[in-house]
Amino acid sequence: MCANQRESAGNTEREPKRAAVSGPRSDEGATREDTARKRAEASAGGTASAGKTVFTPEEIRRALSRIAHEILERTHGGEGIVLLGIPTRGVHLARRLAMRIGDFEGTAPPFGSLDVTMHRDDLRLRPARALRRTEVPPDGVDGKTVVLVDDVLFSGRTVRAALDALNDLGRPRGVQLAVLVDRGHRELPIRADYVGKNLPTAHREVVRVLLTEIDGEDSVVLFEHGQGQ
Repeated sequence: MCANQRESAGNTEREPKRAAVSGPRSDEGATREDTARKRAEASAGGTASAGKTVFTPEEIRRALSRIAHEILERTHGGEGIVLLGIPTRGVHLARRLAMRIGDFEGTAPPFGSLDVTMHRDDLRLRPARALRRTEVPPDGVDGKTVVLVDDVLFSGRTVRAALDALNDLGRPRGVQLAVLVDRGHRELPIRADYVGKNLPTAHREVVRVLLTEIDGEDSVVLFEHGQGQ
């Protein structure tokens, strides 16, 4: 056999080997891509689908509009109010309420955020907590009516921490509380002034508020403990 014939035969023998090796690698890569895609889809859309939706986007919109009207009624047109959201979702709700009030009155009230981390009563039990931002409008809170805004009212301990944090900022004329969902089971004598929805729940259940700014959608979903976590 001449040299050219031997070289051609060698190439013929090697080609199937390359195909046999590259085939499984391609399948394995596709499997990894499918797995990653499924995980991403589950992370993005699986949360709401795993639980029971108890508040739709339209219901959330109407609830915020109603709360904005109630704030205006109780504060004489929003005179001297400051909205402070409790991170994380309370901050976005406070901004939305300020915008709603601005739509009704022509001018949005000042709003900001109030970090409660260092005032939590479980800090010594769970010390590894990330600090959030506290942003207070330039005029401060002295002599103002501060409306604290949060997504879910449960035991009341987060609100108690917010009141302590607020004392470090100044002396408001009054403090009110607005929440999107009140699920009951209070452990402290704290009551919301403005409630989007009263939602009776069992202790084992978990209420999760989803907002477009963070989660890509607006909804409130009810889970059994351990579901959708």
